[in-house]
Amino acid sequence: MLSTLLFSKVPEIVPLSWLKSHLHDSSLVLIDVRSAEEYKKGHLQNAVNIPVFDKLFYGETMLIPPLSNLKKIFSEAGIDDKSQIVVYCGKNPIWSARFYWISKVLGADDVGILKVNYGNWEKGTFRVSTKHFHAKYRDFTPKINNNILKTKLDVLTSMKNSYIIDGRPNAFYIGEKSHAKRAGHIPKALNIPGNLNYNLHGTKRSIKDFQHLAKIYEHLNVKKPIILYCEDGADAAMNFLVLKKLGYNASVYDGSWLEWGNSNLPIEKGEVGVK
Repeated sequence: MLSTLLFSKVPEIVPLSWLKSHLHDSSLVLIDVRSAEEYKKGHLQNAVNIPVFDKLFYGETMLIPPLSNLKKIFSEAGIDDKSQIVVYCGKNPIWSARFYWISKVLGADDVGILKVNYGNWEKGTFRVSTKHFHAKYRDFTPKINNNILKTKLDVLTSMKNSYIIDGRPNAFYIGEKSHAKRAGHIPKALNIPGNLNYNLHGTKRSIKDFQHLAKIYEHLNVKKPIILYCEDGADAAMNFLVLKKLGYNASVYDGSWLEWGNSNLPIEKGEVGVK
């Protein structure tokens, strides 16, 4: 029997109680973004494995994959315009957030990420399987939302009237570390690391409640556009999810630092602009 809550929109941050109540909804699609090896050791029953590093990044600058790739990935995962998507991760929710943001770019809006990482619940709460789950193929039709996908040109032309937020750890922001040829940050960028959005308890991760998350961003003018970036787009996606829920006009610079730091575009170093 279908859940009476079948048409309840998926929360951006999905509580365990919501997932448990909707597990048998015909519209529910579970996505596991961990590696294939982790997935084989155990996953939520009927979860589709879409390893984030194999499927959701593309090329040396880790850009969003080509549309043809994504259409195939989503269709084979059993996603269509009626799907309600819940994504979960392993150690870090930024990888779930990467899938969330890509879903939003593609127009799959009814999507949320699990509040806790895989296994961070009482034993017996959910059925676990070690068998690979093959979803029924559904024809996914992308409806691209360019308003939340930005390029380096967008960043350059928006510096005067938008916030630029760097979601990397502070050591990367000030220029002590970098995975690109150059170190530092985009001029005038503020530093709000993506890891501020979740709690760390050993191997357990849980996304903070929104009343606590609101305090992280309360110094930002809600009417001013925000462009987010990080090293590869994942921490930026985590910030994006939270900011959109809080009512901000946020978007993600897809190339992030791996593009900007390997170019001749202007950079800054040090603590300038840190909030």
